[in-house]
Amino acid sequence: MNITKIGENAGLVWAALENGALALKALKKATKLKNEELYLALGWLAREGKLNFTEGEADTIVALA
Repeated sequence: MNITKIGENAGLVWAALENGALALKALKKATKLKNEELYLALGWLAREGKLNFTEGEADTIVALA
């Protein structure tokens, strides 16, 4: 996977989170990304300091910072 595609996927994640925080499972469903694609996009945004992560009971909750 190239860096351009990871950036595009990060845009999909960002757009999905603009409506509010989501659990990882819900974020995967909303973006229709594969696990690897989702985690690479999350890493991209996290490295830029644009995400907050909260451990929920059953899943991690992701929100825009």
